[in-house]
Amino acid sequence: MADKGRTVEQRMARLASGAQGVVARRELLAVGITRAEIEHRLATGALIPEYRGVYRVGHAAPSVEARYTAAVKACGPRAVLSGMAAAYLLGLVKRPPAVPEVTAPTERRVPGIRARRCRRLDRRDTMRFKGIPVTTPARTLVDVAAELGAGELARACHEAHVRFGTTPADVEAVLARRPTAPGAGKLRRILRGDDPVLLSALERAFLRLLRVHDLPLPETNRPVGAHYVDCRWPAHRLTVELDGYRYHHTRHAWEQDRERERAARARGDEFRRYTWADVHEHAEATAAEIARLTGRG
Repeated sequence: MADKGRTVEQRMARLASGAQGVVARRELLAVGITRAEIEHRLATGALIPEYRGVYRVGHAAPSVEARYTAAVKACGPRAVLSGMAAAYLLGLVKRPPAVPEVTAPTERRVPGIRARRCRRLDRRDTMRFKGIPVTTPARTLVDVAAELGAGELARACHEAHVRFGTTPADVEAVLARRPTAPGAGKLRRILRGDDPVLLSALERAFLRLLRVHDLPLPETNRPVGAHYVDCRWPAHRLTVELDGYRYHHTRHAWEQDRERERAARARGDEFRRYTWADVHEHAEATAAEIARLTGRG
């Protein structure tokens, strides 16, 4: 219904404010802006075409988020950002921005957009992030599993857990709905810890330290209960978490660290936490403690 108390510019700005400065023609018409008013603003540059029927409101240098918003709007009201574009938006991958990739319930062919059709996209697999309809982290991991190598996919799983609290059970729930998704086998191996991976330079340095001192190597980045564990020696009932600043400097990460420590002690493990300084500057003392805890001291 038209907001008769506002000017055309105010109505456009209100629509654009929660959508990265992007509006669709159907949205303008829905708030009472006429076709003639739209054409006038296109002619004066107040509306800048991005796709057919989708416009930027007065900004000539759009952000990545604005481009993704425009792509979603161009594919219809029930479309969502997906695939590698969703992985980039959610911060799951460290790559340059991917081309817009959108999943919609009807077939769409829009130049510059990689459009996929999914007639019944489960609502549990969608969310809003930065005002953009997008697949959830769990669904995104399933969608990109085939495109990522094992190491990059494992890091994406870790980012999903750190940023959004996504658990292996969340991803398994999506896989149960899409059991034949490309890359599903690789993703399951990572979720279950069957593919040993190292996520950080600190983890690689810690394992080098163990090898130099001929110490037993742990299982790495395996799910244990509700959490991933950096390093665990099941036979020695020992859990080690490696605290790099990248993943442990927020309040959420701090609380997650405390939960993992409580879970380790509840299952009867000794628990240790090592930092960059422990591994690099106090390497001998760290190796001696691991030797003692694994029966090599």
